[in-house]
Amino acid sequence: MKTTKHIGIWMDHASAHLMELVNGPIETKMIGAEFTHHDKDETIEKSEKEMHQKENHETSAYYKTIGKAILEFDDVLLFGPTSAKTELFNLLRADHHFDKIKIETKQTDKMTENQEHAFVRDHFSKH
Repeated sequence: MKTTKHIGIWMDHASAHLMELVNGPIETKMIGAEFTHHDKDETIEKSEKEMHQKENHETSAYYKTIGKAILEFDDVLLFGPTSAKTELFNLLRADHHFDKIKIETKQTDKMTENQEHAFVRDHFSKH
């Protein structure tokens, strides 16, 4: 019988905290978006259209990086305070590579690392 692999991901548009549920303490892996406020200020001086194109490109790369990490898991919880989790969820649902992965989203506030770990443990203990 195959063991189900679980991961919880707290995310906003700037960073993602990936937490694999394993026996023992949860370790958090960080993925950051490449588009910074400095980039935004620098690009906005050139043109707003260019800024949006760069931001969309960087956001897409950020979501693809998270998506690659998700492919290793069977059960995924996306949570956080912004719409980033829903945007990622919609992209993943449109990609058939993720058809066999159970993905859920939950709205939460900002959390400390300990709160994130407790939230992930609590969520998956109910399954």
